[in-house]
Amino acid sequence: MFEYKFVRVELSSFRRQPKEDYQTVVHEQAKEGWRLVQIFAPSIGGDGMAKYFELIFEKPKS
Repeated sequence: MFEYKFVRVELSSFRRQPKEDYQTVVHEQAKEGWRLVQIFAPSIGGDGMAKYFELIFEKPKS
């Protein structure tokens, strides 16, 4: 069995750049035992562009 954690990284509305360093987020989560499974970018804006990334992490249940 695994447990999952979802971390949202917002994108700036003008340049579509991450508002925070996603690599730092991955390293921080890894230190806590989480493993990156997937990065998901839903297209939810009126222009069809994503407004955020969702980083999905997993780790075995304790």
